[in-house]
Amino acid sequence: MMFNGYNEELVQSIKGWLHEDVGSGDVTTQTTIVAGHESKGIIHAKEDGVICGLPVAELVFEVVDPTLNFTAFVQEGQTVAKGTVLAEVEGSTHAILTGERLALNLMQRMSGVATRTASFVRALDGLPTRLVDTRKTTPGHRMLEKYAVRIGGGANHRFGLYDAVMIKDNHIKGAGGIRQAVGRARANIPHTMTIEVETESLEQVEEALAAGADIIMLDNMPTDLMREAVKRIKAKAPHVKTEASGNVSLETVHDMALSGVDVISVGRLTYSFSSLDISLDLNEKKEGRQS
Repeated sequence: MMFNGYNEELVQSIKGWLHEDVGSGDVTTQTTIVAGHESKGIIHAKEDGVICGLPVAELVFEVVDPTLNFTAFVQEGQTVAKGTVLAEVEGSTHAILTGERLALNLMQRMSGVATRTASFVRALDGLPTRLVDTRKTTPGHRMLEKYAVRIGGGANHRFGLYDAVMIKDNHIKGAGGIRQAVGRARANIPHTMTIEVETESLEQVEEALAAGADIIMLDNMPTDLMREAVKRIKAKAPHVKTEASGNVSLETVHDMALSGVDVISVGRLTYSFSSLDISLDLNEKKEGRQS
């Protein structure tokens, strides 16, 4: 499906998250609602935003009770207005209420990430610079949060420590310099893997170029210095990609992109977002759906 082979891993995570919430049983539902009672739950947005996580919510309800019927009324990644009916789930009231909180929690967080990402994408409208995320994700939720970034119009940086070399300041200190760090990495990785070096000055940019870095990150550089760094890199090694990072905000991202960098990485996409307010109400009518 949409998670590129991670479905079984997601199912296992959902089972664990349900156990955290439900434990030995949903005592409120079990003691207040008779067995066999059925309902229809209407999921709707309580504020404007980009919707993400509908297939995940559906999977939550499927894990709780495979006989529940889930129907989405909007598309994944669709921008909706407050009050829009997003989906409905029909069947056992016990099952709906047991899965409700987890399904909504995941949708709210994922929609929050997608909405925030979309705002940064709009700020880069018309520019060739690519917006990507970072590893600053919620433990246990990286797959979902990085998926939400894509739904919001952004792209993914490396998924973890294992799929690319990124030499940061502490690696440089530990290795004894940029040249040493790049040289050792190059000698020990497959030829298909890239090496990125984090730099904070023009001197370090020159060192990274001389060492043969594939990607040079310009970390926390003022835009004028960033512009000069990009100019030097493109003049000496046009094949080397440039990435800007550090203190990126909606107010600064456009000017950073004008420096000519290929990529801007933004940790705020996944660590500084507001969950979108989404609710579920039982037995509401479907009239008045918006798109």
